[in-house]
Amino acid sequence: MTDGPSYGFDTLQIHAGARPDPATGARQVPIYQSTAYVFRDADHAAALFNLQEVGYIYSRLTNPTVAALQERVATLEGGVGAVCCSSGHAAQIMALFPLMSPGLNIVASSRLYGGTITQFSQTIKRFGWSATFVDMDDPKAVAAAIDENTRAVFCEAIANPGGHITDLRKIADVADEAGIPLIVDNTSATPYLCRPIEHGATLVVHSTTKYLTGNGTVTGGCVVDSGKFDWAANDKFPSLSQPEPAYHGLKFAETFGPLAFTFHGIAIGLRDLGMTMNPQAAHYTLMGIETLSLRMDRHVANAEKIANWLEGDDRVDYVTYAGLKSSPYNKLVTKICPRGAGALFTVAVKGGYDACIKLVDSLEIFSHVANLGDTRSLIIHSASTTHRQLTQEQQVAAGAGPNIVRISIGIEDADDLIADLDQALSKATA
Repeated sequence: MTDGPSYGFDTLQIHAGARPDPATGARQVPIYQSTAYVFRDADHAAALFNLQEVGYIYSRLTNPTVAALQERVATLEGGVGAVCCSSGHAAQIMALFPLMSPGLNIVASSRLYGGTITQFSQTIKRFGWSATFVDMDDPKAVAAAIDENTRAVFCEAIANPGGHITDLRKIADVADEAGIPLIVDNTSATPYLCRPIEHGATLVVHSTTKYLTGNGTVTGGCVVDSGKFDWAANDKFPSLSQPEPAYHGLKFAETFGPLAFTFHGIAIGLRDLGMTMNPQAAHYTLMGIETLSLRMDRHVANAEKIANWLEGDDRVDYVTYAGLKSSPYNKLVTKICPRGAGALFTVAVKGGYDACIKLVDSLEIFSHVANLGDTRSLIIHSASTTHRQLTQEQQVAAGAGPNIVRISIGIEDADDLIADLDQALSKATA
């Protein structure tokens, strides 16, 4: 089903990557809870370890349940392959690992999830990598930040926490001009609302923990490979274009062509970093994706109604939802996210930091958790939690200032959610 352009999204989200189990005929993808897999014979084992044959060796590398999820996400995103891993943060490192070496850098959006900013500004320094943060609304600033040591541009399709939409085509053009890949985090949009590869992205990353699973049960990540980047066009990516000593001089780009990045991610990334997704997590995510389009339609409809109500409330300074006509990103919605602007946005509450804390503590239906993309509506005060490690300047630049709460709208009754916000705002701003 991966080759069938005639199949619609609703069909692919159920069937892509799923085949009846050959041993039992089971229709749902089984949880293959196995560490290792029996080889047919010694030659078969040698061929697998030499990357001469595709198959299952050890579940740190490959697992049938995880493989089904990889095929499904790649299909929905329009990619040639995918590598699933243990979390969204793991997916970001997995995406960068084949591209980077000490002394190299990336250019990243200044509007990113707080944990990503910390990972890029602090943690990757231990690898000898660095990041320059730039406003993605200014493609010229992005181009100016790229130097001879830059190996990727990184942004979010719908930015967390503010819900700002990135003009992906403009940023992809900048990356193309520099001969480097554009990596897009599509967690907040999902492939139902946005397909970054169609806008020029080279790689797409997900925290599958969020909307793809949709029920707040398991963590996971995924890196989707567009298959469209020529890794051997220059000498910037030797891990993919030059001989690999661990595989007797094999060149990934030469041997695997469009699938070079995917095979590298499994054969070296998962082998050596060990950021493995467990099969039960893959199973939960496969089941979640089966209803993705239905859930996202409801998420968007609720978000539009609630954001409009909040924008008209005197207790609120402003709402950042791109689906609002007042948003400077509203015109990008039809271009980048034609099915809607998602369900994630921020609200500036009159009364500042203290009012935000009271609001969070007064809600009854909304859950105060460090997550998004759940069927349940969620809220968090980013400045005191997810973005706490950042300076106030960084918090404001990321759209997570002290007077801001982030809201992830679920699929409950929208009127009930409005009533809950109404009573909590009354207490918070009394």
